[in-house]
Amino acid sequence: MTTPDPSTAEVLVDDAGTIGSSLARPPAQPTIPAKGKNHNIRVSPEVIEAAQKDGEELLRDLRTTSGGLTRTEAEGRARTTGPNEVAQERRQGWPVRLLKIIRNPLVILLATLSAVSFGTGDARAGTVMAVMVALSVGLRFLQEARADAAAAKLKAMIHVTATVIRDGEAKEMPLRDLVPGDIIKLSAGDMIPGDVRVLSSKDLFVSQGSLTGESLPIEKFHDPETKVVTSPTELKNICFMGTSVQSGTASAVVVTTGARTYLGSMAGSITEDRTPTSFDQGLNRFTWLMIQLMAVMVPLVFLINGFTKHDWKGAFFFAMAVAVGLTPEMLPMIVSVCLSKGALAMSRKKVIVKRLNAIQNFGGMDVLCTDKTGTLTEDRVVLQRHCNVAGRETEEVLLDGYLISHFQTGLKNLLDRAILDSPDFHGQALVEKYKKLDELPFDFTRRMMSVLVEDPEGKAILFAKGAPEEVFHQCSHFELDGKLSPMDPNLIVGLKEEYASLSNDGFRVLAVATKQLPGKQICSRDDERELVLKGYVAFLDPPKDTAGRAIEALHKHGVAVKILTGDNDLISRKVCKDVGLSADPMLLGGDVEKMSDAELAEAAEKTTLFARLSPAHKQRVIRALRSKGHVVGFMGDGINDAPALRAADIGISVDTATDIAKESADLILLEKDLMVLEGGVVDGRKVFANILKYIRMGASSNFGNMFSVLGASAFLPFIPMAPIQVLTNNLLYDFSQVPIPIDAVDDEQVARPRPWNIDEIKRFILFIGPISSIFDYTTFFVMLWVFNCWDPSRAAVFQTGWFVESLMTQTLIIHVIRTNKIPFIQSRASWPLTATTLSIMAFGMWLPYSPLAPSLGLVQLPRLYWPILMLTLLSYVSLTQVIKVWLLRKKWI
Repeated sequence: MTTPDPSTAEVLVDDAGTIGSSLARPPAQPTIPAKGKNHNIRVSPEVIEAAQKDGEELLRDLRTTSGGLTRTEAEGRARTTGPNEVAQERRQGWPVRLLKIIRNPLVILLATLSAVSFGTGDARAGTVMAVMVALSVGLRFLQEARADAAAAKLKAMIHVTATVIRDGEAKEMPLRDLVPGDIIKLSAGDMIPGDVRVLSSKDLFVSQGSLTGESLPIEKFHDPETKVVTSPTELKNICFMGTSVQSGTASAVVVTTGARTYLGSMAGSITEDRTPTSFDQGLNRFTWLMIQLMAVMVPLVFLINGFTKHDWKGAFFFAMAVAVGLTPEMLPMIVSVCLSKGALAMSRKKVIVKRLNAIQNFGGMDVLCTDKTGTLTEDRVVLQRHCNVAGRETEEVLLDGYLISHFQTGLKNLLDRAILDSPDFHGQALVEKYKKLDELPFDFTRRMMSVLVEDPEGKAILFAKGAPEEVFHQCSHFELDGKLSPMDPNLIVGLKEEYASLSNDGFRVLAVATKQLPGKQICSRDDERELVLKGYVAFLDPPKDTAGRAIEALHKHGVAVKILTGDNDLISRKVCKDVGLSADPMLLGGDVEKMSDAELAEAAEKTTLFARLSPAHKQRVIRALRSKGHVVGFMGDGINDAPALRAADIGISVDTATDIAKESADLILLEKDLMVLEGGVVDGRKVFANILKYIRMGASSNFGNMFSVLGASAFLPFIPMAPIQVLTNNLLYDFSQVPIPIDAVDDEQVARPRPWNIDEIKRFILFIGPISSIFDYTTFFVMLWVFNCWDPSRAAVFQTGWFVESLMTQTLIIHVIRTNKIPFIQSRASWPLTATTLSIMAFGMWLPYSPLAPSLGLVQLPRLYWPILMLTLLSYVSLTQVIKVWLLRKKWI
């Protein structure tokens, strides 16, 4: 990648002087879409052709005239083109949202098992599972419905009109009624109603920030386009739908409307199905892992018990009970409650959660891509420098610039307002002593403007400002430290270097010059010769005060911040430097265009700053980072950000964003501040940590139970545990885990990103799960050999002993698995989780002696059982802690 030489810079000007410079760009065709998916994000060929034709030829091709279309012609075209509207993400009705939630494979499995239980007469099991399904589906549906309603309220219902020539008369018409061939009139404040070709213009400047991210407006002309540009938005005679007129006037012809506009091609991408996020994919993989485990386990249990006990009906009910026991039926509810709790916590921080799954993705995010304007910067232009020709700050240059902006007539642009609002200027009282005599307005030939004023001493002085290159040509001398020096060729090189230095720092630069005109009351262009160069005024969209701190905080939490902007590379580099981000290496849109997906994926990981990007380029960068295993967030608020918001794992927008950006986002911030994101990342990680606790406990317990049930079924002369006991055990264990969503989370668990890792879960299951089987088998040994339970008449004693041991061990082990530290000493569970686990353990110990025991098939246990159980619990907790620490040291979990 090469950086263009500043000497090749092309100067952009506005109606009061030069805005600044944008470097000359390498040639490329704007009609070539970015590689990868969504090639439809592009300008239509009609617009490119319209840019290259002269006005009369274009009107003939569009079968229209400067007097516009007739109503009949417009109605006929409207029937062909349809309304002038872009695609929007349709708001789904409640049946569709409910169906998507129910479509979860775990919900379907639980519903199926519930139906089978009811069908076989086991109403108790069927009711338990039905309640679980109803709770998980209901919680999720209500939370997402509330979030959707809140997001809908944020959308501003704005009805915009355009001035259209119909039947030879100017009329105000809704944008949706425009058709190709309509002639429109544009003035300051107007929204561009379609992709239009300028036919005539006067000082027309258009704000394209919603498409490109640029802070300053771009000049538009009516001459045919002859240059080759890298981006469609650089076409000098085309204005795009969704942009707005900053200043000036123009007439234009509508070339394309609706979905065929550049904006329409972008908006169309948000109606496509979303790519499943890392959380969705991980949860689905885990669910199918458990279903596969069950598909192997349940038939084996059924067959083994059927052949060995010759009671096929009993074997069937036992297999069904085992199926319920192996099913993590609480997972949908635990996930929904965790995510709902996270959404509630984030709402207190002025964040609206549109999609609940986005919360975990937020916590798992390790790369945050963000637009520059308004996120890192304040989204306003300020006067940053007022210096002499040597680059030293001076009040005199500020006064000269202030006088020009103060006395010029007409609409004051962003740069004039920046000078007039500068907090550095304290000479308002002095300005009142000056008197305006005459003015030479800005034009695009001279690219400068001048005002003639009378100073407090009665002297006539001409003040000029404009593009530095043009002002240099009109200067015969420059002033430095009160001394005049001639503008000889050797010195001009040094002066240009100083100007180039400011430009390379990302500033928009204007040159300021003066000339004494004794006795003059009016001035002409001839007076703009032999000027004295005084210095420069330089402008910048300054970084936010919180941006640097927020980026540092995100880095501490393991989130890399990358900038994806359509703005100037020099300006972007300057902003990155100011907020503490490295701008090297940097990739431009032209570089991205030439890369294959594999090359871009490699380069994107090493790059922090991406500049001059089109919407399709941003989308490609997001997908490239995701292809390397990153969980990617994208924050943006412009129309140009919608495709990237859609492609990211987590799309983040703000309430002041365009409707398309808000529709594409997963989260909507009520404050556009990265510090809000930093808090949300921590909340997201807490949510995931608590979900992972349940998954680890449920999966490892189920895996261990598989070995225990299979072994016991093979060698026991009776069923290891009655079906009602399996269901009761499972229900009590599930109840003990209800407070997991509000459990405390160790700081270490939220310090780094925690993406979903199914391999890590598998390792945890393989090493921790069999530990429970070890102590199940020691319990089997005790029950069979110590308490003589080989006799089928003592089957109830065996079943009761395993029931109590199984419930006690898997309930107590929650405290070991929930933390990476030493449980009870270095890390303690929240009081609700502690209370439920102790209550369930106590309840389990009481059940064999309770009035409920006969209905559950439980009997009183020998006294010796209890000290053996205590030893079993202590050994189980100790061994699990040892294996857990070993796995952590190996970095396997």
